[in-house]
Amino acid sequence: MNTRTAQFQQRTMAFAIEVVSICRTLPATWEGRHVADQLFRSATSVAANYRAACRARSYREFIAKLGVVLEEADETVFWLELIARTTLVEGRLLELATQEARELVAIFTASCRTANQNRQAAAG
Repeated sequence: MNTRTAQFQQRTMAFAIEVVSICRTLPATWEGRHVADQLFRSATSVAANYRAACRARSYREFIAKLGVVLEEADETVFWLELIARTTLVEGRLLELATQEARELVAIFTASCRTANQNRQAAAG
């Protein structure tokens, strides 16, 4: 595994841990529990699926798994924005997590685009 891959595995893990902390601060109301569950699932899925993408057995599998990472990162942005707009939780941790989620979406969008271009170039 190269250094960049290891750094992104650490970064996505740190992001998942940060989001777990936010989930713990959500109120114990029905909406707080629902949002916490959805946010927890999507944010931890970013880290888990990125790790799986790095272990892909083929380029096609890598691209598919990277697509899942992007979808989950984008869903995480949605839940974080919903929390902010409904003021279920406020504060700097929420702002930082939302910024990181948006950065991850941008990174994985570019990665998916590059991976697809490389696959097309290799095939054609």
